[in-house]
Amino acid sequence: MIRSVPRSRLFDCLYLAYLVAFFVYLALPLLVTAVFAFNDAPFPSLPWKDFTLDWYFADGSEGRTGLFHDDGLLTALWVSAKIAFWVTLVSVALGCVNAVLFERVQFRGKEFLYLLMLLPLVIPGVILGVSILVFYSGMANDMSAAWGIELDLFWPGMTLVVMGQVTFIATLSTLVIAARLRKFDPQLEEAALNLGATPLVAWFTVTLPWLLPSIFGAAAMAFLMSFENFNTTVMLTGSDTPLTVALFNRLREGSTPVLNAVALLLMVGSALLALLVMGRSSR
Repeated sequence: MIRSVPRSRLFDCLYLAYLVAFFVYLALPLLVTAVFAFNDAPFPSLPWKDFTLDWYFADGSEGRTGLFHDDGLLTALWVSAKIAFWVTLVSVALGCVNAVLFERVQFRGKEFLYLLMLLPLVIPGVILGVSILVFYSGMANDMSAAWGIELDLFWPGMTLVVMGQVTFIATLSTLVIAARLRKFDPQLEEAALNLGATPLVAWFTVTLPWLLPSIFGAAAMAFLMSFENFNTTVMLTGSDTPLTVALFNRLREGSTPVLNAVALLLMVGSALLALLVMGRSSR
């Protein structure tokens, strides 16, 4: 609203109450999850017994195994980190290429291809995962039956998980980078070309530095989205289980505060990554 328009005290109170309720709604589940990561009880529920760090550092000698001694969760965490790294690398690279393609190049069918790129965002993750699994598994079976070629990378596993996540995360990376590129003044590149730079040198010395904030933002978004993705990942995972699937399997057996410890670790990591990107973008 226009700041000069007078507002009643009732409106200010209702607006403040709305803000408080909204942020409590967002933060309260995260806060409760974080608190129960330090509860000295076998289950993440009331009553509160005592403060403990066992769910992080217990070595299993007293019937408890903390996160840093849980080989299953640590392995799953490392698998998710590797998947997120490759998904981020591929998605940001494709995002840069797609941004230039859709913002700088004019060609027939551009609008149709743009809509086709957005299609993975409106398809449910489970359907997307099943479709990718059926397509690539069928291709591997056909290649094996026809020519005896074994394409192990098309079977459920880390490679297929990366390919499945890239299908929609690359679209989001494209949108983030293209929004920044749309604000770029092409005359800056023309000035560099007039000064003797080649198109490739102009790209790396003029355009790319302009895009770096959006590239870092897209990379952070891609990493976090890959790390937390479950719907698509669960359909494509193989023997190497990512963290989200491992947590789901643990929840089916019964929740323990070690899962709260994992959640708190991820929340802190996500917050630090967001602050790092914000600090980088503000420079």
